[in-house]
Amino acid sequence: MVDLAFRARRAITAAGEVARSIGVSDGKIVAIEPYDADLDADRVIDLDDDVVLLPGLVDTHVHVNDPGRSEWEGFETATRAAAAGGITTLVDMPLNSIPPTVDVESLEVKRKTAEGKVHIDVGFWGGAVPGNLGDLRGLHDAGVFGFKCFLLHSGVDEFPPLGAQELEDALRAVRSFGAQMIVHAENSDAIEHAPAAQGAQYEKFLRSRPRGAENVAIAQVIELARWTGARVHILHLSSSDALPMIATARRDGVALTVETCPHYLCFTAEEIPEGATEFKCCPPIREAENRELLWQGLADGTIDCVVSDHSPCTPELKRLDIGDFGVAWGGIASLQLGLPAVWTEARKRGFALTDVVRWMAERPAAQVGMRRKGHIALGYDADFCVFAPDEGFVVDVGKLAHRNPVSAYHGRTLSGVVRNTWLRGAEISGEEPTGTLLRRGMC
Repeated sequence: MVDLAFRARRAITAAGEVARSIGVSDGKIVAIEPYDADLDADRVIDLDDDVVLLPGLVDTHVHVNDPGRSEWEGFETATRAAAAGGITTLVDMPLNSIPPTVDVESLEVKRKTAEGKVHIDVGFWGGAVPGNLGDLRGLHDAGVFGFKCFLLHSGVDEFPPLGAQELEDALRAVRSFGAQMIVHAENSDAIEHAPAAQGAQYEKFLRSRPRGAENVAIAQVIELARWTGARVHILHLSSSDALPMIATARRDGVALTVETCPHYLCFTAEEIPEGATEFKCCPPIREAENRELLWQGLADGTIDCVVSDHSPCTPELKRLDIGDFGVAWGGIASLQLGLPAVWTEARKRGFALTDVVRWMAERPAAQVGMRRKGHIALGYDADFCVFAPDEGFVVDVGKLAHRNPVSAYHGRTLSGVVRNTWLRGAEISGEEPTGTLLRRGMC
């Protein structure tokens, strides 16, 4: 006897895309049987033939900005948007909230802010900044999933970057207790010597954040990881130039994982209109040729996963009134749209939904050590996304659930609609928050 059974002509499991009946009890997957199996269930849901049952997506790169900048976003709006996009678990970044999550006290402030407001499950990253080396172990023991650092100005003064020696010291520290460091890898010297970003031309902004700034920083991180033995993760890779050295480092045994984001896989520098500051992000969206090489990096496994880097702000901070890339806030608001955006481009290139699930559910969960998320498998949380892959829609920013109506995807036609999302065997309504706050090692 099970509480709930899904009968799906198409479901993504370890066997690939197959017809299955899936039984759920007490919020866990307890049975995976052939489609025609007679599961004794209190409730049976027969899914339409035009949908695919996916595991709930896991987004490990989200800026909720709460507390302190809740006018940019907040736990209630961010998690509602995530659920609408098929995401059932996210991990919140340690900045742009005030205070940033750089010690146990600030982590508790963030947890208290989030409590009772989350529609999905939410975990937290800690931050590594100058002067908090002694706080890292306490944050680790308090359940953060790892530590984020910058190698250049983060965009907010309260989260300063690490210098080379500080980064080495932090890597040795996290290595000593088995944690990981996630790195915004752009080199500050390279960017200081690049032309300044100003005006409405995207090309000028692109020159201000050259590929070389990423490449140099990633090379530095790789060598420090090699020396220290620490586990490192490269955030939001946008420079395809770095792929060969990443592949070489991994062949050498460096403990290195890499992510990219939907906007780097969907947009190209050539198509960004003048003054369209909603496309500004750091590192930047690059050229079409670069985009195709990122797709190749996903195909060959050099890039592990795709996560949103949802970094929203108020419309005023995007400076849409003047369209100046030099002064606009850098960040793409996309939490609700990652799955259809990636699927739209992936299917054009011959990828399957099993690939998308690997990039957006299985591997992000593995990267942060979540043992019950990201798969439709026995013993896993009954987190599901019911997805209609052949249904199209035009993005209307006014209908998205994140707080401020700004997104680079506005007006874009995408394939794939999330019909509904389930968290531990209960459909997410978007009205009553039912998510939980996660700690490393407990999920």
